[in-house]
Parts: sequence; C-alpha cells; structure tokens
Amino acid sequence: MTPEQLWWTKRGTSWEKPCILRKELISSGIIPTVAQKLHKEHIENVVQEAIDKSGVSPCELTAIATTIKPGLALSLKVGLEYSLKLIEQYKKPFIPIHHMEAHALTVRMLHMVEFPFLVLLVSGGHSLLAVARGVSDFLLLGQTLDEAPGDTLDKVARRLSLKNHPACHTMSGGEAIEYLAEMGNRMQFELTQPMSQHLDCDFSFAGLRNQVNQIIIKKEREEGFQMGQILPCVNDIAAAVQHTVTAHLAKRTHRAILFCKKEGLLPQSNPALVVSGGVASNEYVRKVLSIVTEANGLSLHCPPPKLCTDNGIMIAWNGIEKLRAGIDVIHNPKGIRYEPKAPLGIDFSEQVKIAALKVPYLKLKT
Repeated sequence: MTPEQLWWTKRGTSWEKPCILRKELISSGIIPTVAQKLHKEHIENVVQEAIDKSGVSPCELTAIATTIKPGLALSLKVGLEYSLKLIEQYKKPFIPIHHMEAHALTVRMLHMVEFPFLVLLVSGGHSLLAVARGVSDFLLLGQTLDEAPGDTLDKVARRLSLKNHPACHTMSGGEAIEYLAEMGNRMQFELTQPMSQHLDCDFSFAGLRNQVNQIIIKKEREEGFQMGQILPCVNDIAAAVQHTVTAHLAKRTHRAILFCKKEGLLPQSNPALVVSGGVASNEYVRKVLSIVTEANGLSLHCPPPKLCTDNGIMIAWNGIEKLRAGIDVIHNPKGIRYEPKAPLGIDFSEQVKIAALKVPYLKLKT
C-alpha cells in the first residue's frame, strides 16, 4: 500500500484544491523495493506538479497531512521523510493520518453523514467493519482473518489469466471479474460460503480462493486447456466468485447492523452505513448492500468510484476533519514514526462473538 500526501490551503472560509501524489502501479502486484524506488524517484516532481496546478504556493499551506499507518513500510518511510523535510522548510504543522480512518471519512466530504455511523471498508488490503463515533474514534467489530476481498478477486483473475482476455487485458483483476460476471451464470458453480457457522463479523476469503482454484484446475483438465488459456466457462466462474464474496460481505454487515441496534451504537433516527475502499466501487456489491440496508432501515452512502480506491484526496479530507476538530495537529513532529501494522480504533470484536447474533435470510439477488 503506497502512502498519499496532501497539501491544502484555506482561503477565507473555503478549502481549495487538494493536490494528489499519484501512485505508480505494477500490473502483477506491488513489489515493496520497487515501490520504494519509484516513490523516491517521483515524489518531488509529483508534489511540485500538484502545487503548481493548485495555484497555491508552499508558504500559503495551512498544514501537511501524510499517511503514516498502516501500509507498506518502505513506501510509508519515503512519504514521511519527504513530508518532514517540507514541514521543516516551511514551518507548517503536521497531521498524521491513519489510512483506514481516511477511507471511512471520505464520504463526509460529499455528504455530511453524522456520527456515529457503521462503516464497511473493503479493498485489496483490508476488510473490516467498525462504528465511526468521531473523527478518530472507532469501534472495530470485525476484520479479515487472512486475505482481503480485493486481493482474492485479483488472485482469482490472475489464475483465470484474465490479462490474456481480449476484453479485460487493461483492467485490474477486480474490474475484470465484475465485467465478466455480468455475462455469467453464478448458479453454474456451487461455492461454499466462508465461515457460515461463525456468528461474528470477521471475514475470511482464502478458503474461497482455494475452492475456486480447484474448480479451475478441474475445468482445465476436462477441457484440455493449459494455464494461460481462457476457459469457456470463465464468465460463470467470475459470477460465482463475485456473488460469494458479496454474500459474505453482506452477511457480516447484516450482523453488524443487528449488533449495533442491540447495543444502541447507532442513532435511532437516520442510521447510516458507509462503504468505502476499492471493492466498494463494484456495482454488484453496492446493489446487494443496498438490499441489506433497506431491509434494516439504514441509509447507504458510498463515495464515487474514483474516490473509493486509494487516493490523496481522502488523506487531505481526513486532515481537514482533524484540523477542524483540533485532533493530531502536531507542531513538533520529530518523534513521529510510521507504523506498517496499526489497528483501527478499539477492538470490540469479542463482544460481537459473545452476542452470537443469527442473521435472517435475505434474498440478495434473483
């Protein structure tokens, strides 16, 4: 996970023109040492280009916000070290950002969802459910026990060799799965729901991926195909995988809603579910989650797809939220360290397990 830097200025009463440090993407996945090298090579030019386009000089900056946790250690290090140099040069306050908190609050830039609200964060590196009680106040209800949903979709796409598919060769793995699933029949392959007997809000996707790998191996043998060739049933496999991942997300989210209602963690008036992270850009996922929220009287809020994936705007917005709330505005950041592994908020997952709430059946999609 690469870090994002944002600088912003306040003119009058309006916040203007956040500037984004773009990420370099590697089609086969992120290689830590390569990511670090690319960061070092490009960070200065990218920041300067962003400042030039914004029309804001460094002296006008109000603060510098930088991702320091969690994420890829080598990339976090490059971003933090560069930020500290700017802070020293321009004498600006520093606002450290938790990557997952930034995802959770992005939607408030467009729709002022009031605290507290339930948040589902789903991406290539994370999956978790939490109650956002404030700008930096979260209760963690559950998280992935192995791999994240976006990672699972990407790995399945690689195993299906979708980079060799004429319609998908420019897409990410998750995008390719979503595209092909629209033309597939999910009923052609029966996949076991992950952790169906566990009455909690944790996630697990590694077992599902192993199931799919076995299906692919079997079909390749039956069809006489080699790895790298596109199976005729690829659309059906994509549809089955997408649905099973989505159903797992939906069931855990449904349990989280029931737990929050039982414990009074959400307001009785206008309770909300916020869904963010790269997987939240999947329209099928959004549609199924809308069924869950509608059945439980919650409103559903998702950032637009371009703001669901990792981006600098969400880091800037989190910085603005913290600045307004007077939280984590640091004038002497010499002791600041990056944290590759950092939990989100207070772990409340054991209380969810103790509650052991059963989720009623919902017909997710015809």
